[in-house]
Amino acid sequence: MFSWLGKIVSACWRPLSRYARMNKDDDDVVDGLLWCRDLEKHCYGEFSFAVVQANEVLEDQSQVETGNGGTFVGVYDGHGGPEASRFICDKLFLHLIRLARENGTISEDILRGAFSATEEGFLSLVRRTCMIKPLIAAVGSCCLVGVIWKGTLYVANLGDSRAVLGSVGRSNKMVAEQLTRDHNASMEEVRQELRSLHPDDSHVVVMKHGVWRVKGIIQVSRSIGDAYLKRPEFSLDPSFPRFQLPEPLRRPVLRADPSICTRVLQPNDKFIIFASDGLWEHMTNQEAVEIVHNNPRAGIARRLLKSALNVAARKREMRYDDLTKVEKGVRRFFHDDITVVVTFIDHEMLEKKIFVPEVSIRGFIDAVGPSSFNF
Repeated sequence: MFSWLGKIVSACWRPLSRYARMNKDDDDVVDGLLWCRDLEKHCYGEFSFAVVQANEVLEDQSQVETGNGGTFVGVYDGHGGPEASRFICDKLFLHLIRLARENGTISEDILRGAFSATEEGFLSLVRRTCMIKPLIAAVGSCCLVGVIWKGTLYVANLGDSRAVLGSVGRSNKMVAEQLTRDHNASMEEVRQELRSLHPDDSHVVVMKHGVWRVKGIIQVSRSIGDAYLKRPEFSLDPSFPRFQLPEPLRRPVLRADPSICTRVLQPNDKFIIFASDGLWEHMTNQEAVEIVHNNPRAGIARRLLKSALNVAARKREMRYDDLTKVEKGVRRFFHDDITVVVTFIDHEMLEKKIFVPEVSIRGFIDAVGPSSFNF
């Protein structure tokens, strides 16, 4: 049934420096913390992929898996450290492959199963290592996944990364449709959901330093990891005051069950932008869709990143080329780690069986790694 991932076709990738390669007509300063893959093929079109680092250790992890059977995109925005996002990048797709083979299909339930298995696996890792590294209990990650299979798009999300569809509406105008729900306490509906789930906890959401946070600590309400907010066994002792709860945990305050959107792709659906929240802090859904629509495909993910960084620089009254000289770690005061994958949908390819190289690409890693699994 599936022919997605087998042997890597060695000739299908071009080595790319972790330094962004700019187009000939692009005279901006090269940013040594920006990585990109400018246009690659997937089974329903092409995709563009870019990552920029801001933290001392990159907490965004990401991957694109392509082949004749389907396309998989994963964006994992870590917090508290890189361990959870790296774990998801290593494990979630493998769980999806295993469950898809066992059931002979891709479905919303298969996606939920892959998320659940990844969550349980990471909590097991926390249990094994928390005695020597207690703060791993406070490491977590948002998780955004997109799967295109048999002309259907499945999007699953935990946290505030976002998938936005660009489609042609009336009068041939581009329309931005957000396919994901932001699980962030800044949203009134999320605060209401938390209060309804925890009616006996008046501190389940707290305004702190002008920002709504779950238990006064974290903004996202769903994640992989963050074990100390899910199970009492992972509570941190008072030597870590930042993660102290006002009272003992009686039930999980964060969830790991994703919101899922399923959509049969239509002829007017042109592309999907998958991005961590670092992009959306600096532009609206419609602005992002217009940038993609009005510019060449090649390098479009990098262009979105640079547009966001230009806005971040202006907010601090500096120029973009000055921002590119700021070192990682310090750079986090200006913007977050940002990951962008733009996946174009060429509908003529939905009807044809066109050979597509089976490739596994991870963000910020120069080489395409071999797959250790098959459909």
